[in-house]
Amino acid sequence: MASFGDPVFPVQCDIRVRQGDLGRDDVVSAIGMARWLEDARIRVKMPQFERLVGAGEFGSHQIIFVSQSVERLAQVYRDDPDIQVCTGIRRIGRSSFTYEQAVFAGSERVGRGEATVLHLGPAGPLELPGELIADLTDLALPDSDAAAAPRPGAERRQRDYYAFFVRLPARIADVDTNQHVNYLALATWYDEAIAVFTAAELGESGLVPADLSPSSYRIDYLGEVTYPGDYEIGVRVSAFGEDSVDYELGLFRGHTCLGLADARGARGALSAKSFSGLR
Repeated sequence: MASFGDPVFPVQCDIRVRQGDLGRDDVVSAIGMARWLEDARIRVKMPQFERLVGAGEFGSHQIIFVSQSVERLAQVYRDDPDIQVCTGIRRIGRSSFTYEQAVFAGSERVGRGEATVLHLGPAGPLELPGELIADLTDLALPDSDAAAAPRPGAERRQRDYYAFFVRLPARIADVDTNQHVNYLALATWYDEAIAVFTAAELGESGLVPADLSPSSYRIDYLGEVTYPGDYEIGVRVSAFGEDSVDYELGLFRGHTCLGLADARGARGALSAKSFSGLR
């Protein structure tokens, strides 16, 4: 077991930087880092639960993402050596559990994230079986009874909460084996909405400065996003400082809210006037 600080993570995964992980500024993007976190979660072994499923003793079920977060704490480049994602379990609930992850470049912590997943059966949430709870307990981090982050308020699900909208069609390339738009593909939709807003405010011809992409996201998944379909993302600025902007975003099909996100990005040349109608 390796430790890069506090807490001690029980699982470590080496990562190779790929071209697709880089943003236009040649630095690993928050979306690229989110892909690393997914890669690491996929590699986590839960042997007792895997044996249970393999023996046909656990019924039909899906693993559904409830929320995820990613934050880039420092810039990571293509040729940075010794990239590693460390993973543990932060919370264990009745039907869900939460991963906590940290990204290291050598000994420097350069990113972090969480992901909460729900076990869902044909009739609704499934109680986690004892075998899975045992596996999760083996992966638990210190102080694993820490409270979950508060969920966004109900007002965030209303269209009139947002002043700026971006239309996005679902793409067949975004659909995964569950026959809905993949949760990581949805993260790129929020990236697109912020880019469109930024371009509109800067008066650029679709060319957004490379360093204005968000460095952090927290995303809550509220409903299924399917193909084909036309969707809109609402954008609202919740706060801004000299160097940063905090965004609130909502994903809609008609008047139905299917997802929410919070993002933080660099302010760059965006003026305070740009935000006056979005708060």
